[in-house]
Amino acid sequence: MTQKQEYILHNAAMALPSNIWPEPVQGFALKITDGKISDILSIAKIHSESCAKIDLGGGILSAGFIDVQVNGGGGVLLNDAPSEEAIKTISMAHAKYGTTSMLPTLITDDFAIMEAAIEATDRAIAAGNTSILGIHLEGPFLSSHKKGVHDESKFKIIDAAAIELVSSLKYGKTLITLAPENAPIGAIHELVKRGIIVSGGHSNATFAQVLTAIKEGLSGFTHLFNAMSQISAREPNMVGAALGSANCFSGIIADMVHVHAQNIAMAHKLLGAKSLMLVTDAMSCIGTDATEFELYGNKIMVRDGSCFDEHGTLAGSALDMANAVRNAHKRVGLPLGQCLQLASETPARFLGVESKIGALRIGLDADLVHLDDDLRVQNVWLKGAQTRNI
Repeated sequence: MTQKQEYILHNAAMALPSNIWPEPVQGFALKITDGKISDILSIAKIHSESCAKIDLGGGILSAGFIDVQVNGGGGVLLNDAPSEEAIKTISMAHAKYGTTSMLPTLITDDFAIMEAAIEATDRAIAAGNTSILGIHLEGPFLSSHKKGVHDESKFKIIDAAAIELVSSLKYGKTLITLAPENAPIGAIHELVKRGIIVSGGHSNATFAQVLTAIKEGLSGFTHLFNAMSQISAREPNMVGAALGSANCFSGIIADMVHVHAQNIAMAHKLLGAKSLMLVTDAMSCIGTDATEFELYGNKIMVRDGSCFDEHGTLAGSALDMANAVRNAHKRVGLPLGQCLQLASETPARFLGVESKIGALRIGLDADLVHLDDDLRVQNVWLKGAQTRNI
């Protein structure tokens, strides 16, 4: 018989599920057996356990972070290298910062590149890369009025052939960001029927158009406040629809450049940690010292924790998820327990994988991140295997 791999993590505040404890709590230990959380013990009981015990030396133990919008990392941008090797490089770069699960994200590109990225994602998952939950296709069904740095020459209206392509992933989840006003009636419904998660973004949609999309099955909003129609006195538009849709999920980039701290606080107050989630929108510079890179053949500069093209347009971020959590807590002022939830429990529910990952709960995978009191990553575990110790 194969011997069980079993150990106990203790001496850190535990970020237990928010419905039990709203803030990280002392006095508990986590038992890991064969890559899963097998028990949550009181400290008094760990001495009766015969397995190895790992003293974390303080800090906070949380479920690993889940990022649904990761364009690149480790010097690689998925658009430039839609391959299994690139996906592995990107996931390894982000694992150092506590991200144990992600959706590699392809921004607007040709159908051939989309097909290659989807196939590469399938190969990565089939090969056992457990960090990869699927793929996020951010475009090309977007609005030229809110294009950001996306190449509008590649924008398309979603049709039957496009639906076949974007629903071709065999393993994992597919998230697609589209502009609802450019989606023919019934298209969102068809995508959702095929198991696709549909998010609104890079959109100039009216409030009424967004509500129609929600009725068809749209369930998310991509980088809230950015590249979407804004609230005015007489038209809520997409931002207003998102802030009023607590049954949908909204990603937000907390690099303190994309969104003002007050707007992040307002979104949290209106949506709560059950509907708001942190995303990075990270580019290839994560895990490197790069100060510039190329996108669509154009130079992108890295500064102030974010990325800009030569015209000053935001082009993704230089944000990792640990910094997103830190910013949300220390610079926005959100409660720490909820900041950790925004990076774990909430995206897990958005993707429908909360029965497997996203919380310190018995039976879930032991995807974990250990932070010091300043919220700097100290250790990361993927399915119970330690990947980082600094």
